[in-house]
Amino acid sequence: MKICLVHEYLIEFGGAEQVLKGLLELWPDAPIFTLIYDAKGNCKDIIQSTRVTGSFLNKLPFSKGKHRAYLPLMPLAIEQFDLSGFDVVISASHAIAKGVITGPDQLHIGYVHTPIRYAWDMQTEYLLKAGLEKGLRSFIARSLLHYLRIWDMRTAAGVDHYIANSQFIARRIMKLYKREAEVIYPPVEIDRFTVREDKEEFYVTISRMVPYKKLDLIVSAFNQLPDKKLVVIGDGPEFKRLKTMASSNITLLGFQSDQVIEDTLQRARAFVYAAQEDFGIVPVEAQACGTPVIAYGKGGALETVIPGKTGLLFNQQTAEALVSAIEDFERLPAFNPLTLRKNAERFGKERFKREMFAFVEDKVKAYFS
Repeated sequence: MKICLVHEYLIEFGGAEQVLKGLLELWPDAPIFTLIYDAKGNCKDIIQSTRVTGSFLNKLPFSKGKHRAYLPLMPLAIEQFDLSGFDVVISASHAIAKGVITGPDQLHIGYVHTPIRYAWDMQTEYLLKAGLEKGLRSFIARSLLHYLRIWDMRTAAGVDHYIANSQFIARRIMKLYKREAEVIYPPVEIDRFTVREDKEEFYVTISRMVPYKKLDLIVSAFNQLPDKKLVVIGDGPEFKRLKTMASSNITLLGFQSDQVIEDTLQRARAFVYAAQEDFGIVPVEAQACGTPVIAYGKGGALETVIPGKTGLLFNQQTAEALVSAIEDFERLPAFNPLTLRKNAERFGKERFKREMFAFVEDKVKAYFS
């Protein structure tokens, strides 16, 4: 069986790329088809013995630095890949990748990180954050998102079997596409982290600095807690705005190496997270260090954080709710680091590889028998 992998874009390493890394460990010779590939970026480290094919977007100006500007062309670009030489196509998608065209003699398995957030239930929030709630630019943006929804629904039928990265995403797939999805949690590299029991007096959050991650909410909360220290790791379009917002008890470190991230997670008193995540790999990594999590209680956090045992959940996406959660956390007795570690081990990489391989093998046998 000839297998290929389809990935949205390979520009910067994140949770989606961690899944791709796990897939490549299972099928190291499977070629990768992706909309945009930055051969000099930090994703090159996960590409070993296989080849990467980019779309025509790869040749357009500024595509690697301003790839979101090419969103209107992405559905067209993903449909131009010729995958006719492969028996099995595995797409890993948070927007466009599942839209590749396959034939009746090809098996298409779609690993879905999320249906297109900004085109479906998070449209209003994205438009508001982008300043596109009114006017001509808003009309153009809404028209584009309307087109994306139609395209997304049309391509949903092209996936033979769906895999969701959480129960939360499985429900979204059923809601939008009316399709059942197997849940296989992403691979978390638990073995990278070691438990540290003696914690220091600071909190940490680690994230790409984009609007839906709600880092401004976390910064606003710690602005109200001047006696609590917060370390923020990550980079992105929101960095300058957050730097301007932050009071003196908040340190923004920008992009950091894996070694710095591991060390900071191990030493922190707690990891703070305010996004409604599809799954959320970093909260699991924090628990692997024996560090409790304070997270917004919707989405993937409901599946990875055990309230009272591995962290706390707050129910409203507001700075005031987070402040209250931190004050509650301060009053609680210390969490057991070994309990945190044991919970994190449920999401390890070897478990992902085992479940993923068994799923693909089962579907291949049924499809080609």
